Order: sequence, then structure tokens, then C-alpha cells
Amino acid sequence: MKNFCVNFSLQDSEYMTALRLAVGAVCALADVDVDAAEDMKVCVTESCLILKSCGFDDVNVALDISDGVKATVEGIGGSLKDSDNEFSLALVSALVTNLDIERQGGAICKLVLSL
Repeated sequence: MKNFCVNFSLQDSEYMTALRLAVGAVCALADVDVDAAEDMKVCVTESCLILKSCGFDDVNVALDISDGVKATVEGIGGSLKDSDNEFSLALVSALVTNLDIERQGGAICKLVLSL
């Protein structure tokens, strides 16, 4: 099993660029085509923004390439709140093969994306 994990503060948007580069590199290791890799970068970044809007302070992103590409994006800490993420969820859902969402109360706390 090949995994790559990163944890960072959602308050510091400079890490989003580094995250996008990491997702692209992991997709390249999995021999994913350029378009699918771009889609995954958009979806992982958008998932982080969803968790930020739900009140999380930090995020843990785990990328797994043992069977395609799978990204688990999970919020950590903060004050959870329900947030309208309908557009973001529609975007992510349209770009990945599978999207699983976990909620805590009304807030999204974890997204699992698969290509």
C-alpha cells in the first residue's frame, strides 16, 4: 500500500499550493492521466475549503494509490457549524468516480474521493 499524508492549518492558505503539488505528484506515481490528476487536485482543494467553511481549524489529507487514487480529507479541531456547500459538493461529485461524505451533526467532517 502506498500512502502520502499531510496535515496543515486551514487558516494558512499558502499550504493549498503545496497540497495541489503533492496531489499531482501522487497522481503521477499512480500513472493517472493529466486531466484526471487536475480533477483530483481541484477536488482535494475544494474539500479543504468545504471543511474550512464547516469550522475546522486543521485538515488531514491522506492519499492512497494502492487501487487507483483515493483521497481522504478530514477536518480537525475548531468549532463545527453547518454550512451551505451545495455547489462545492456538486463540483466534487461531478469530477470524481466516487464521493463519500461523513457528517458530525450537520457539519461535513470528512470526504473520501476516488478516481
